[in-house]
Amino acid sequence: MKKQFVHIKGTKDGLVLRLDDQCSYAELIEELGKKVTDGHLDGKIDVQLHLGKRYCTPEQKTQLMDVVEKQQKYRVKKIQSDVLTIEESNAQVETGRFETFVGIVRSGQVLRATGDIFILGDVNPNGRVEAGGNIHIAGKLKGIVHAGVSGNEEAIVSASHFEPTHVLIANLVEVMTNESNYILEHMDQIFAYINENGTISYDRIQEVRNIRPNLSTFKGGS
Repeated sequence: MKKQFVHIKGTKDGLVLRLDDQCSYAELIEELGKKVTDGHLDGKIDVQLHLGKRYCTPEQKTQLMDVVEKQQKYRVKKIQSDVLTIEESNAQVETGRFETFVGIVRSGQVLRATGDIFILGDVNPNGRVEAGGNIHIAGKLKGIVHAGVSGNEEAIVSASHFEPTHVLIANLVEVMTNESNYILEHMDQIFAYINENGTISYDRIQEVRNIRPNLSTFKGGS
């Protein structure tokens, strides 16, 4: 029995076409053309193409879309691939960096990092730290911190002395004018994180491993 190179699955949003990533590109195009001409469907149907681990050039992706949309009943809404582009790979490397800053972040100063940052010093009022990953401060935090600036909701902010004016994690913002009772009573050795309810919470640094177990492994720096 000949192996099928195109598997079609219906969903509430339309059709998902899973394309074999081991056959030749020519075989894939041939079978895709045959599959989309089969059947009699009314109206426009949205289609998602899943390429698996096959790398396709922009020109090949355009050709795949043309083959599907040649049958005017289909409209390709998305092409998904498990293969990272060079740009996506570089972005992940940058986000995974661990940088160290020794000194004081003074009022009006903005310190930025693409990944995690460790600050050996204080962050003064009106000083600001932004990081794509986590922010760790071995000193007094009295300014503004924004961890996970690109939307990383797993990011945390920790400090030896935690007294910021603003805490931002991913897209959440907390203005520390009416601090929680926890912060008022425990300003030393705590961290901020987004809890399972989607709000910012605080706990002792000792609880990091339980709340964010993936942070227990140190990643080397740049």
